[in-house]
Amino acid sequence: MALWQGKSRRKPSGGRRVFSRGKRKFEISREKQYTKIGKQSLKLYHGRGGCTKTDVLVAEYANVVDKKTNTVQKSKIINVASNPADPNYVQRNILNKGAVIRTELGEAVVTSRPGQDGAINAVLVQ
Repeated sequence: MALWQGKSRRKPSGGRRVFSRGKRKFEISREKQYTKIGKQSLKLYHGRGGCTKTDVLVAEYANVVDKKTNTVQKSKIINVASNPADPNYVQRNILNKGAVIRTELGEAVVTSRPGQDGAINAVLVQ
């Protein structure tokens, strides 16, 4: 089922809004694809104007930054420790921006948007 991102048929006052045209293809958004932990899997999306976005469907590794030594290391993701977006995401091991993940280097906070960037970048929590 496609998600429509056009204007509502109701006004803020509750009155009905009558459109002079129907829905358009550019008003349809992508289906929600959650990033999970496992063997790496990517999906490429073509946007408007030739733009491309890479969606991480399943991730195994994260690029972890250590602020003390100012170095970046590729580290294996073990599981999701906490997620302020939704507590249910912790049980389902869903990764998104702001999620706290357990890696081989320690706990880290995800700073990238896996559904938009095509990579998982994180910063170690001290």
